[in-house]
Amino acid sequence: MMKFFGGKKDTSAAADNAAGNGPEDPAAETPRAGLFARMKQAVSRTRESLSSKIEGIAALTRTVDEQALEDLESALLTSDLGVDTTTTILEALRERARRQAIEGGSELRDLLKAQLQAILEAPMRPVPMPDAPPKVTFLVGVNGTGKTTSAGKLAAWSRAQGRSVLLCAADTFRAAAIEQLEVWASRSGVEMIKTRHGGDPAAVLYDSISAAKARGIQELYVDTAGRLHTKTGLMDELDKMRRTAARLIPDAPHEVLLVMDATTGQNGLQQARLFTQAAGVTGIVLTKLDGTAKGGIAVAIARELNLPVRFVGVGEQMTDLLEFSAAAFVDSLLG
Repeated sequence: MMKFFGGKKDTSAAADNAAGNGPEDPAAETPRAGLFARMKQAVSRTRESLSSKIEGIAALTRTVDEQALEDLESALLTSDLGVDTTTTILEALRERARRQAIEGGSELRDLLKAQLQAILEAPMRPVPMPDAPPKVTFLVGVNGTGKTTSAGKLAAWSRAQGRSVLLCAADTFRAAAIEQLEVWASRSGVEMIKTRHGGDPAAVLYDSISAAKARGIQELYVDTAGRLHTKTGLMDELDKMRRTAARLIPDAPHEVLLVMDATTGQNGLQQARLFTQAAGVTGIVLTKLDGTAKGGIAVAIARELNLPVRFVGVGEQMTDLLEFSAAAFVDSLLG
């Protein structure tokens, strides 16, 4: 039996702990810092490593030479851009140096910023919108990346944009996943549809889409079960859900967001590469960006997966999910 829950706020301490938040109501929070300031804070550990290297290059030489570029290569690899992406950037810089000398660290920084921003913007594309609501977004990924938490934060983000939202608790496999999402629904003030633990995810999705259509809901976020590309049964279940969505709404799901943990770096990228092939991923939610010095993984994702980073998680609070901006990200890294 499917159950429809309203968005009444749960003020219990247990609810706060389950959501990973403090007791404050996000609607009552004081205005936060701007996007650039918050992004800068999130990538501070990566920036310290990368910028110090570039400052060192500027101090040692007036004209950037091969040794300086090798030092930069080391810095980019340390920041987790990956070998392929780093090689591509260095080849472009070396080609520029052959044609026209790179005069010191300041020009090198500007050229590097242009390279990084171009890579990040290359896979970006307009977000598809249906002719009639709801827009259906699946959140997929492995357990532990922050998938359910991201579903709740996305609901709060959409609501802050003035859009009506419904959450679908389709992760019926993981213990406590439904309860966790219910807490996020309460905190973000949105409604949620769920079924019992072990229930049919496609059935709860069917009810969620039907309810969203009947109520004129604009956004439906679907929290799916954590899975690996090697888990055939779960991948088949995801295919079934995709077919269910498409039967009810043409072209649904309109987005499939893969939730990745930034702290896993290149290991997570390899997993994401295989996962993307099986799940029809259209974009990335990169969580825990504030907890790593390897923020360059965002660049590797864009180039090696040819997928846009759509959102980044920069903390534990409800509002700590930012819509990704390539310009703000690069400026935050390099100033």
